Amino acid sequence: MSGNSAEAAEAGAGEDRAVMEAVAARVRALRKERGWSLDALAARARVSKGMLVALENARSNPNLATLVRLCDAFGVPLTTLLQQPAAPLLQPAPPADQPVLWTGPDGGRGLLVTGAAPPVGAELWHWRLAPGEEHHSEAHVRGTVELLHVLRGTLTVAVGGQEVVLPQGYGLRMAGDHPHSYANRTESETEYAGVVLVPPHA
Repeated sequence: MSGNSAEAAEAGAGEDRAVMEAVAARVRALRKERGWSLDALAARARVSKGMLVALENARSNPNLATLVRLCDAFGVPLTTLLQQPAAPLLQPAPPADQPVLWTGPDGGRGLLVTGAAPPVGAELWHWRLAPGEEHHSEAHVRGTVELLHVLRGTLTVAVGGQEVVLPQGYGLRMAGDHPHSYANRTESETEYAGVVLVPPHA
């Protein structure tokens, strides 16, 4: 491994560790705020108790599906798990603080740019899909809405048995509380921005 490659790998490992520690702290805090046991959270989030124990002790790097299930259980956006709460008038999110939470087999990625905590829960994402890549998502909590804007290429979106093909420049409002997918079925890279609007926790 070259010097540059080694440095990049070390930086990536550091970023992963920072994400793990942030998630561990926030999950513990949110669970205690609600007075839930590990068993109660495991049932609500549909994840194993063992996974939660490892996660709360920063021994596990959860995948995007697990993070989404936890957010749905708590009724919060992903940024609540990844960042300590703060509400200044201006809160920049430099590239180094934007975690990549999904990577495709051919170089695509899903980057969580920034977000807002409830009562206006929102997540701003930046996605790239290489030719042939597809990302599937489980249904989010009831009432979730997603907004998309295709920046480059063509994006195919499917929700609840319905499908639409969006060329560059198109926007979309879609239900996020049904299983859905985003696909690049072309021979060129697709790039799009997405906003996930999370309803207030019941």
